[in-house]
Amino acid sequence: MSDRSLTDNPLIQLVDEVSRLQGRFKTLFADVHRETGLKAMEDLVLNAIVEADKPPTVAQIGRSLGHPRQVIQRAVNDLVDSGFLAKQANPDHKRAPLFALTTKGEALKIRSNRKALAIADAFLRSIPSQQCQQLANELKAVRKAMESFARTQADDQ
Repeated sequence: MSDRSLTDNPLIQLVDEVSRLQGRFKTLFADVHRETGLKAMEDLVLNAIVEADKPPTVAQIGRSLGHPRQVIQRAVNDLVDSGFLAKQANPDHKRAPLFALTTKGEALKIRSNRKALAIADAFLRSIPSQQCQQLANELKAVRKAMESFARTQADDQ
């Protein structure tokens, strides 16, 4: 065994903290998820579609979230079956439809966003909002660097 500990590596420390934060976030926003009745992946996919500049394909959602296409496809299928998403024709690809929120999906997002914002606003009374914004910006920079690194690794293979 090496004399160097994994916890000495800053990236490993970041991974550990982000993993721990993910658990805390789930607990903090558990009421929102309970009210929507959505599975965690369905909620994640719904948010990815809402945040997209234009209706995305399953593959685009998977890439944006860093999840396999098959996992995203299952969530999308469930969201379509529940009436929260609708398929749209994709002028660029015959077999890869685009997905957008339905009126029912929009109503669900409005309700869940109101509840999530109330929780987030309450939490921000215990930590400076500027600190959260700065951290979000720094984590976004790390994510983008990881995405770039992954692309260069894929290109090298």
